[in-house]
Order: sequence, then structure tokens, then C-alpha cells
Amino acid sequence: MGKRLAALALSGFALVALVGSATADQDSRGGGEQAKPLVFGHRGASGYRPEHTLASYELAARMGADYVEPDLVSTKDGVLVARHENEISGTTDVALRPEFAGRKATKTIDGSPLTGWFTEDFTLAELKTLRAVERIPELRQRNTIYNKRFDVPTLQEVIDLSKRLSWELKRDIGIAPETKHPTYFQSIGKPLEPALVRILDRNGLNKPQAKVVVQSFEVSNLIALNRELRVPLVQLTSATGAPYDFIVKGDKRTYADIVSPSGLRDVAKYADWLGPEKSQIIPRDPAGFLKTPTSLVGDAHKAGLKVVPYTFRNENNFLPADFRSSAVAAEYGNAFGEFEKFFATGVDGVFTDNPDTAVEARKAKR
Repeated sequence: MGKRLAALALSGFALVALVGSATADQDSRGGGEQAKPLVFGHRGASGYRPEHTLASYELAARMGADYVEPDLVSTKDGVLVARHENEISGTTDVALRPEFAGRKATKTIDGSPLTGWFTEDFTLAELKTLRAVERIPELRQRNTIYNKRFDVPTLQEVIDLSKRLSWELKRDIGIAPETKHPTYFQSIGKPLEPALVRILDRNGLNKPQAKVVVQSFEVSNLIALNRELRVPLVQLTSATGAPYDFIVKGDKRTYADIVSPSGLRDVAKYADWLGPEKSQIIPRDPAGFLKTPTSLVGDAHKAGLKVVPYTFRNENNFLPADFRSSAVAAEYGNAFGEFEKFFATGVDGVFTDNPDTAVEARKAKR
């Protein structure tokens, strides 16, 4: 954080921008004035369209999201595409395509065996013949009407979309790419980070005023990216476990260690934001009811980090018991009540599958 801010001070224009940000309600890394907390369209507007499709990203932007989030994996020919996982049987129709039956494989991903079809075994041209499907149809049956209407987008296509929508909507639509399984992709000779840096450079987005943030659950790749990128970095954390690159290296630290006050000070040396699982901010009791908030938001702010938790969704299945409307998992509950609780902790943004709900909740906050 300190290194990048120091670099900005070399430019008189950047210095003026930084001074202005002391009084304006804006993200200190660019994007102009914007409401707070920021709304990140998680995999787009995935509560309404199959995730990681251009249709999902566009809907998120039109609903008022400040950023859309493409998770990144690699194709066989090294192109970055947007999928939550490199195993794609749950989000495309690949399992129904007889011409690709022979591609089914079992691989070890982040230490666990996984059977299915993997993006790194398909060229981009082959992947483009597949069609996206709803990942959780049992909860989002209405989304299934859009099955097989959209293809798998490349990161470049997401960037092109964000530029077009920024012009149409007359406000900057940011992107928040997340590198998925970076240690795994490095191990098979298809590292994600160099390709990401090249694309951001090529599109003029590797600069402080660009509305881009880059995320990862791993640490070493973010430390390396800190030397290559001039955009904010987000250290993602989970309520359990540890970064896979730590496990591989024999580092005994866990995500719980990372979100400790001393761990957060270490994060602030290479990243600008913390993206915790929301239960790390407000835990739940065994019955699913919210407990007293932890000190995480305050600790992160003290370390100089902004906080953007994940993932907020409208269905009862995902809501705390306090705000469920019924025992029917797919029905909507009182998502506004959950947002109110988390906004009260001082978070700087939220990742949500339902950007319109978050935007409406943000209006009530103000």
C-alpha cells in the first residue's frame, strides 16, 4: 500500500486527486465520486442470470453495481476466461456434449481430487461452443430459462462490456477480477497473473485511476502482483482453512491468523482491501442466528485496509436465521435486514448476487 501511494505522489495530478479524496465521498484509488458502501456484482447479477456470463455482468451494472466480478481461469491456449472454477460441469452444458466425453478427467485441485471437465483442457474456440447453465437450479429455478443462451466470456470481453456500459450509463463500471487456483495453474505451466497484467496493460487499466481491483485467496501471487500492478489488491479470506500456497510451502498460518491485528498489518504491506467471508465479521450461532460482531472491520481499518465481505444473497438458504421468511430455501427472506446489520459495522463494500437489493439497502443507509 505504502509503495503504491508513494508512487502516486510523483505525479502532480495524482497528488491533487489524493487531496481531493479527503473531502469527496469516493474510492481513494479512482473511479470518481460514488455512493458507499460499494456494491460488487458477485459473478455479475448471478441471482438473476447464470453466473459469469456477459448477460449477468450487464444486468449487474444496469442494476447499479459499482463493480462486476469475473473469476479467472485459463484455457488450454492460455486465454483468461470467466468461470468460478476451472471444472465446468456445473456451469456449462459440457457433460451433455458427446464430442467432449473423452475430456472428462480426475485431477487434484488445491489438494483435493475433483472429477469433471476442466477449462485448461479446452482451447478457447472449443470452450466457446459450450453454453452456460445455472449452477444452483434447485434454488434459482427461474434462472434456468436462460440456460444455454450465453457462452463463456473472456476477460477481454468483460473489459469491453464494462467500457461500453460505462459510456451508456454515464458512470464508471469497474471490474474486480479474481485469480482462481493460482498455485495450481502455475504448476501446470499456465500462470494466470502474467496474462492478467498483460491484458490490464493493453487496455490502459494498470493505473491508479482505473476502476479495477484484483483479488485472490492466496498470498504469494498478490505479493508478486503488488510489484506489477498499480491498482488496488484484495486479500480474500475464509472463515476456515488456510491459503493453498501457504499449505504447499509448509507455512502454518491460517486465514484466522491473517485476520488477526498483526496479520492485517502484514496484509497492508501488499494489499489495499480485505475480502472476508461475512461470518468473520458477524458470526452465527449453531442455530444460524447472528451473534455480536467481531472487531475485524475496525482492526482492518486501523491497519489501513478497506473491507468488502462476501457473499450476500436474497434466498433463505443463505440468510441468517434472523431474516429467513420461511423454511423454503429458495424463497426470499429479509435481505435488507442483513444488509442493515453489516452496513452498521462500517464495511466499505459488499459482494452480492443481487445488486439491486444492495443498491436499495444502501439508499436506506444514507
